[in-house]
Amino acid sequence: MAEEEFLVPLDQYLKAGLHIGTKYKTKYMEPFIYKVRPDGLSILNIQEINRRLKMLASFLARYNPEEILIIGRRENSWKALKFFSQVTGIKAFSERYSPGVLLNPALEDFMEIKLLLVVDPFPDKNVIDDALKLGIPVLALCDTNNTANELDLVVPCNNKGRKSLGLIFYILAREYLKLRKLGELKLKPEDFGTEDD
Repeated sequence: MAEEEFLVPLDQYLKAGLHIGTKYKTKYMEPFIYKVRPDGLSILNIQEINRRLKMLASFLARYNPEEILIIGRRENSWKALKFFSQVTGIKAFSERYSPGVLLNPALEDFMEIKLLLVVDPFPDKNVIDDALKLGIPVLALCDTNNTANELDLVVPCNNKGRKSLGLIFYILAREYLKLRKLGELKLKPEDFGTEDD
């Protein structure tokens, strides 16, 4: 694949460790694994990651910001989610999802959404269950150790690393603004946490 077809230069993907998986792999994620290193870490296919990120950005762009919810319980995603939410207007929950927010209109923070994106399906399982009860499409960033049943779109990637998540949400913010013709993203990848602090 020619480098200009990538959403960011290939070396930027590599530097962020977007393709570095875990030592554990599930049958759901095996098709996305390019190889396994001698130390046992799985390496994800960068071309497939890039292709799926394009699909995810295109899918997100079909919805207005208030129709989307992003959940990221992992602390390494919080900075990226904060900046993503600021520039796109898409609601992002970091830390813990309050049970019933999507199901119970009597709750103060109740919200109606049409699309859910989770940073990691394992710790974000409760919100996925609520979305499935309502028939809301669920998109997820999945590492090699995730299960992908009941998900509508899987984006294979390192969903645990701060730099990796920073680059993902930088790309998604930039593409969302561009596809919805909302202007250019003024922030840089570093703002989302792609560099060491």
